[in-house]
Amino acid sequence: MVRAPFASLLATEAAPPEVEIDPAEDLAALPYSSGTTGLPKGVELTHANLVAQARQAQAVMGVTEDDVVVGVAPFFHAIGLSIILPCSLRAGATVITMPRFDLAGFLGLVQEHRATFTIVVPPIILALAGHPMVDDYDLSSLRLLGCGAAPLGADVEQRCADRLGCLVIQGFGMTEGTGALAITPPEAPRPGSAGRLLPGTEARIVDPVGGGDLGPGRTGELWLRGPQVMRGYRNRPEATAATLTPGGWLRTGDLCYVDADGYLFVVDRLKELIKYKGHQVAPAELEALLCAHPAVADAVVVPRPDPEAGEVPVAHVATRSQVSAAELEAWVAERVAPYKRLRGIRFVDQVPRSPTGKLLRRVLVEAERAEVKAEQAGRETGAERVGEPAGVA
Repeated sequence: MVRAPFASLLATEAAPPEVEIDPAEDLAALPYSSGTTGLPKGVELTHANLVAQARQAQAVMGVTEDDVVVGVAPFFHAIGLSIILPCSLRAGATVITMPRFDLAGFLGLVQEHRATFTIVVPPIILALAGHPMVDDYDLSSLRLLGCGAAPLGADVEQRCADRLGCLVIQGFGMTEGTGALAITPPEAPRPGSAGRLLPGTEARIVDPVGGGDLGPGRTGELWLRGPQVMRGYRNRPEATAATLTPGGWLRTGDLCYVDADGYLFVVDRLKELIKYKGHQVAPAELEALLCAHPAVADAVVVPRPDPEAGEVPVAHVATRSQVSAAELEAWVAERVAPYKRLRGIRFVDQVPRSPTGKLLRRVLVEAERAEVKAEQAGRETGAERVGEPAGVA
């Protein structure tokens, strides 16, 4: 294999080589999965994947040459690479880039350039819904604000829409699906929903235990199939086989349901359910409730090992104003079944997230497990010392 710096290719006066490309098979991009629950994997996207995604997303969002789009998501991330950039360029819209996100800088760009549209992640929606700085800027030019990368509670979504006076919608996507697989149609919004399937996309809701298909309103694992689904994982045949079925279905690992009108609702990641005394507790539900409290800036819920219950839900919460743990526990308890109640709250300066806004849940899960092990080791050491004969150090 010949390797050469890209700059040297630009410097040559030779004619570009003739290259034959099979759009359906040849690799066009190799983004990496987020790695929030495991190590990142290279996702093989073909030319056909990228073109299909741009056409699908554009058909729903309707970006035009009059739009001014803020490129908040990095262009190495699926939202920036596969939706913001290609849809904007295809429509001839103006794209305003940000080298790194900060709230004041983002608000300033919207005001200065009269931005009309962008797609952001849940922490930014939370800030737009509750941060006092927002009132210092004129954001009236925004017509549409999309949210992706993680579920967002309907209450926070509506608070943000009411405050900004623009439409806020959600979508569902994965790097393995190029970017988006479902988007809420702007002409028919439904708060809390991840939208409807993009053109050419099929879905199944599969019973994770029995394997059968489930009907409307039933929760199971979401399987998807469409022209935007990846070719596979780079040099990971076992991971590819576990994720892509022989029939071309992408097993998302997300627990979802579809209502009678075809709107998709995400319950949580299948791997992240907390097992409490035989019950399954979805962290995303508790996180949405916590973030709906006016004093909460961000929150993540993780399992803590428990000898009697198996696991108990514990929240790590960043606040924007004074609030007690008891108050937040009561807030959640009033709105959920008894087995879903929080069994602890830890106040933190910042909830750990990836550069693209996804919760780094595994960081806190490992910390909780390590703390429990340390506590158990301390108790065992103490018990041994109580029974030791005199004179033993």
